[in-house]
Amino acid sequence: MPATITSTAHAAILAAAAKAAPQEACGLLFGTAAHIETARPAANVHPEPLRHFEIDPAALIAAHKAARAGGPLVLGYFHSHPNGLARPSATDAASALGDGRIWAIAASGMVTLWRDGPSGFEALSYQVKEG
Repeated sequence: MPATITSTAHAAILAAAAKAAPQEACGLLFGTAAHIETARPAANVHPEPLRHFEIDPAALIAAHKAARAGGPLVLGYFHSHPNGLARPSATDAASALGDGRIWAIAASGMVTLWRDGPSGFEALSYQVKEG
């Protein structure tokens, strides 16, 4: 069964990538199960944002606290590859935790989705839904 993403979340990922270029954009994905309802940009605090990303830890902590208090579930993360491909890089693979989260990667005007599984990234097919 393919994942789904709202058109507003999909557009938010692409807009964040365009706004941050030539640096990498990053942010959080919220929703339920394999349905991404919202993509919220976060500050990229990595010291080399032209080639890497690190989501602001304060944004991560706040999102997880909100989820525990009944807010939207953190499904995963997004980032962009301004000068690359819309697939996980070797750096992404080295940073992955194998925790089952969804990673969205934006590059060249497209978004791909990946599941961070115990054996590495698995491509996820998806459909864009209105909303």
